Amino acid sequence: MVKRPAATFFCKADGDSMTGAGIHSGDLLVVDRSVQPHDGDIVVATLDGGLTVKTLRKTEAGWELASANPDYPSFPVDPDDGVQIWGVVTFAVSALTKR
Repeated sequence: MVKRPAATFFCKADGDSMTGAGIHSGDLLVVDRSVQPHDGDIVVATLDGGLTVKTLRKTEAGWELASANPDYPSFPVDPDDGVQIWGVVTFAVSALTKR
């Protein structure tokens, strides 16, 4: 799961904004900073002073961070607002038990 150890980090998903993409709260995410993000990739990004996991989407107006749950909004990617893509999620590991 880790192709480039020096560029890879792990984080834990928190919340349900990405359930439509198969990512659930508590899942372990494998994130590769060396992968160039493209339209449709799931990414870890900075947003409003924190980190978020969203799908990177190209729109007519530019780029946006889209949730995979219709109950959550999308956010425009504006570098002037401090939005930065930290890496591309390459794997999500789910627990099979609730222990």
